[in-house]
Amino acid sequence: MQKIFKANSHVYNRDHINTDEIIPARRMTNPDEAHLAQFAMEDLDPDFVNKVQAGDFIIAGENFGCGSSREHAIWALRGAGVKCVIAKSFARIFFRNAVNNGFLAITASVEANNGDIIEIDTENGKIRNITQDKEFDFSPIPDFVLEIEEKGGLLNTL
Repeated sequence: MQKIFKANSHVYNRDHINTDEIIPARRMTNPDEAHLAQFAMEDLDPDFVNKVQAGDFIIAGENFGCGSSREHAIWALRGAGVKCVIAKSFARIFFRNAVNNGFLAITASVEANNGDIIEIDTENGKIRNITQDKEFDFSPIPDFVLEIEEKGGLLNTL
């Protein structure tokens, strides 16, 4: 089970990024991740899908994923290649949807700029901004949650 991940950061220095900004309702005509990925974050960052690469991280402020309870937000981010969202806090339903769908959502306050190289150590609860040579702590992710992530979701795990 992989416990260390390293990738580029996409930083959104604002709170309350809602699920309609993650995937606009008008784009939810097909639940396929590849379809949703084309429109991920388009109302917040129209160029996001051209910048994101497989395995990248999003870093954001408080209450990420607020709004409706749509799982499509997770599917759009995962389909676009996002490996993890690091936010100061998450809306409860978004966080639960992330776990259920095998998507990493880490609660931490991290200093970063767009394009910084970030390393996450899920076992030891450490996030390193390699570019800025800074380290941040978070509560380590339990093995059972990492197993759900590795298997692609709760249904696959069961």
